[in-house]
Amino acid sequence: MDFDEFRDFGHASIEFLINYLSGIRDRDVLPTTTPYAVINQLPKEIPEQPEHWREVLKDLETIILPGLTHWQSPYFNAFYPSSSSAGSIIGELLIAGIGVLGFSWICSPACTELEVVVMDWLAKFLKLPDHFLHSSEGPGGGVIQGSASEAVLVAVLAAREQAVVSYRESHPELSESEVRGRLVAYSSDQSNSCIEKAGVLAAMPIRLLPAGEDFVLRGETLRQAIEEDVAAGRIPVICIATLGTTGTCAYDDIETLSAVCEEYKVWLHVDAAYAGGAFALDECADLRKGLDRVDSLNFNLHKFMLVNFDCSAMWLRDANKVVDSFNVDRIYLKHKHEGQSQIPDFRHWQIPLGRRFRALKVWITFRTLGAEGLRNHVRKHIELAKQFEQLVIKDSRFELVAPRALGLVCFRPKGGNEVTTQLLQRLMDRKKIYMVKAEHAGRQFLRFVVCGMDAKASDIDFAWTEIESQLTGLQEEQSLLARKTGNVADLTQHFQVQLSTENASHEKSQ
Repeated sequence: MDFDEFRDFGHASIEFLINYLSGIRDRDVLPTTTPYAVINQLPKEIPEQPEHWREVLKDLETIILPGLTHWQSPYFNAFYPSSSSAGSIIGELLIAGIGVLGFSWICSPACTELEVVVMDWLAKFLKLPDHFLHSSEGPGGGVIQGSASEAVLVAVLAAREQAVVSYRESHPELSESEVRGRLVAYSSDQSNSCIEKAGVLAAMPIRLLPAGEDFVLRGETLRQAIEEDVAAGRIPVICIATLGTTGTCAYDDIETLSAVCEEYKVWLHVDAAYAGGAFALDECADLRKGLDRVDSLNFNLHKFMLVNFDCSAMWLRDANKVVDSFNVDRIYLKHKHEGQSQIPDFRHWQIPLGRRFRALKVWITFRTLGAEGLRNHVRKHIELAKQFEQLVIKDSRFELVAPRALGLVCFRPKGGNEVTTQLLQRLMDRKKIYMVKAEHAGRQFLRFVVCGMDAKASDIDFAWTEIESQLTGLQEEQSLLARKTGNVADLTQHFQVQLSTENASHEKSQ
């Protein structure tokens, strides 16, 4: 492919994306495909001869897109946002075209230095403590990881190695293997699965401590667990707290957790993958309480900052602890500026050696949206979630399970878990909106998250109409079943459903 053909292919691809994204509301958010449908439509081997790019784009439209779940659709309301923007998309294109690997400064100085700049920009934007800035006098700073999973694993591994070195210094009678066999870590039972996986990969058990009825992990629960482990001869290493848990976006009590961690010399990492974006808002200042006392934290730019996946920011209070734990130097990795300046070689801050030029798409996104645009995006998601919350409250057939948190509303139809399951299945079968379930204390509920590149108030109304109409359909089916069977229990349920439906209709007319 020569440059002229490359230009044509590029122009056509941009047009393809514009048409896809501008018309995304016209597509069902969930695919109609079945397992192996894509596999069975594609050749079993690489084509022997090159194919024209027009054929590639044709197959993208007819084979690949029908098999996709459309994450940029405003009708995607599952998990958390995986957002993007025009600037980020162009940034990703430029990253691929420029094609540098920035694992050390000398490999591409601008790659490293731009990352230093945008990480300090972001830390200031989020109003983080100064010791997380590269420009501060201390050993702290920020780095772009691929995902929250990587950031958590880096923190767990670094904390583990620091604990081993420290404990062996104070207990020289113990072998390294004996020390490693006693290590233990902590998190909440509401935390993300990546935290449990980090424990598996680090060969260190992570105790998932019970959160309170409000889904929050507090210092007293952590203290009790640490005291139990110390009494049993185990060595506490790290606590991974969460600001914005996966199920309900609950916020662990960082202030009380940090007090306990300081007392027992336990590393405190904060996973703020979703909620971290709200640090930038003055009205959410409470979320930043205690962050001046944590050792590390992470925030996914691909959730709230309109930078496409993969892009997870991580900050370290003392980056030397990670560098000391991960440093592997080979002669081919050395350069004359090594150790002569405060500019980092980020290969020591991460699991892999190679590094993508992610800072470029961050830089372009921040410049094309500005701080005001980023804050407005977060606020818009919050306002749209408030709109959905009010719709839930006004319909007596539903109930809130937890307080609305940022762009997330947790709710359920009144009744047993089976009603929630049946409602979700009806919604999944229709493929118009996409939500997932969560569970706490035996109660299953639905999570509605504001997502998509450009969600609007009308999208919230569309989603709610779909939800409440499907509950009405489910109730009508139950009513018909009750009449057919004559079952007393079914009839009782029918009258309860009928009364609930009548109440909801009356409230709508008010």
